Amino acid sequence: MPKALKFGPRFVEPDVRRLSDLKDVIFDKIWLRSTKDRNLYFMYRDLWLTEDDRKLIESYNLRYDITVIPNGHIGREYVKTLGHYHPFIPGSRISYPELYQVLEGKAHYLMQKSGDEKIVDVVVVEAKKDDIVIIPPNYGHVTVNPSNSELKMANWTSRNFKSEYSDIIKKGGATYFELTDNKFEKNTNYNNLPKIRFLEPLTASEIGLVNSRDIYDLVKDISKLRWLNEPRGYEWLFRKTLTREKKR
Repeated sequence: MPKALKFGPRFVEPDVRRLSDLKDVIFDKIWLRSTKDRNLYFMYRDLWLTEDDRKLIESYNLRYDITVIPNGHIGREYVKTLGHYHPFIPGSRISYPELYQVLEGKAHYLMQKSGDEKIVDVVVVEAKKDDIVIIPPNYGHVTVNPSNSELKMANWTSRNFKSEYSDIIKKGGATYFELTDNKFEKNTNYNNLPKIRFLEPLTASEIGLVNSRDIYDLVKDISKLRWLNEPRGYEWLFRKTLTREKKR
């Protein structure tokens, strides 16, 4: 049975993603047919430390979550999330962004942007403990645990939407599969894929994003998270996110 997470005064039960939930997005179909179902990762949603925090977080239409992804393999891939897009903010063609921080372990955040019915950008942010990652508007994303240790990550997101999984599922996964031999394999259900750009994690002290600070602490200055519901005017932040090229 999955463990409850103690956070503040509560023990929170997780939403559980099982191998069967990811059956449509797994690279190694032969392996999948001969493998028993099992738990893959655990999502602890809507967390808060105090009742005052809860009221404040809800008043800003935000949500704080923690996800735990145990290490391991799913066939020839590392364990990963199902992957999803965020919907457009009403009255716009801009989707909701999201904020992540690695609490323990290591993560690869694969993000992909579509335009004119094709993928126009694919990036991977390689993040370790305390690193901060932003999912910019209009990017779908998948998180991979590419290590031998458990990955624990936190996120802030708007509570005004539900994630959209159908586009990723229809394509049989994200644009690339990260295999355990440290290679990225193209998903052939996509045409004319751009090469992956590898990026560094973000710092943006202007809005309180520094990797020496736990992002939950932003509840004390929660107006700095307003961009999660109102991203217009923060183009500089998303541009900074997408231009931190990593030397390889």
